Amino acid sequence: MAVYIGVDFHPYEQTLAFVDEADGEIRYKRFLHSDKAGIKAFYRKCGKDAVIGTEATGSLWWFEKLLFDNGMTLKIGDPRMIRRAALSRHKNDHRDAETILDLLMQDISGDHAEERAEPGDARSAELSSLFGEQADIGGESAAGVRTIEGLATVPFAGGKGEKKIEEVETTQVERLLVSSRFVLCDELTRQIKAVEARLEEEANKEERAQLLMTHPGIGLINAMALIHTLGDVRRFRRKEEVVAFVGLDPLEKSSGETRRIGSISKRGSRLARYLLGQAAQASRDKKIRKFYSEVSRRRGRPKAKVAAARKLLINCYVMLRDGISYEEFTRRGEVGLYEGSGEVTGKPAQSLKV
Repeated sequence: MAVYIGVDFHPYEQTLAFVDEADGEIRYKRFLHSDKAGIKAFYRKCGKDAVIGTEATGSLWWFEKLLFDNGMTLKIGDPRMIRRAALSRHKNDHRDAETILDLLMQDISGDHAEERAEPGDARSAELSSLFGEQADIGGESAAGVRTIEGLATVPFAGGKGEKKIEEVETTQVERLLVSSRFVLCDELTRQIKAVEARLEEEANKEERAQLLMTHPGIGLINAMALIHTLGDVRRFRRKEEVVAFVGLDPLEKSSGETRRIGSISKRGSRLARYLLGQAAQASRDKKIRKFYSEVSRRRGRPKAKVAAARKLLINCYVMLRDGISYEEFTRRGEVGLYEGSGEVTGKPAQSLKV
């Protein structure tokens, strides 16, 4: 008899709901992820016929590997679809795990989940953690700079700014606070450089990252984040699938003759969307800059930023899919070179199919 286990997975803990074979009652367990030995012992005891279900979430790679090493089946579902299937509007970890268990036992999980044939890429998961760490440290550093500027009431810009702030007349307490912030900013800068050095080391080994960095506005962090978010781009048949995967696709809420296009779905990686937005604003690509300016005048800067990020993502997708540099990508558009045809036509730039 197969053992079904519903898992409500969180970064530091997981709550399980499973049926006890002895009496058919639903039992619950909770594991902290620091207790790796206890987690391994429990799942090994369940046997290879166990079917485990959980929601799609981050930091799953080590859990997937643990299950696959023991020959178990893992099904990963869309959190929104699973939530809609819940019998109760009340929500907590035990109820979430029980909902997943119900779907597994009713054998209808196929409508809500896909079975993983192999574990996720551990290297991509680790590098994604580095991207997040770099963004977090950068945010803390920026907050420290704003605090210094607020206390000293002068702009802070590196060493020169530090000298200016020291010349400002302040009280003893203010000098102490500013001094402590300087120490914090120096430490955060050191940490940022350490993370970026590790990412640069990884990028030098990654041919796809070197390819993307030929595109104006795409730097080290952006390139590595994109390739490890998208994975193998050959699995996407159309550009719309890539846009939806990252969460930059606009949601449509239409009824009858009324057509409404709302905000973006935000389904994918929040970090990838943020980095694409920053890169789109800083990009020196003439077409993207022109497009950003036009949309900004008509719809405002926030919407222009999202629209430009979407165009930048599509450019990167085509470059990765065809294995071409930015120079070749631009040349194809300028001469109207059809994808995969090997022929140059007399058609304008927009004839390039993506």
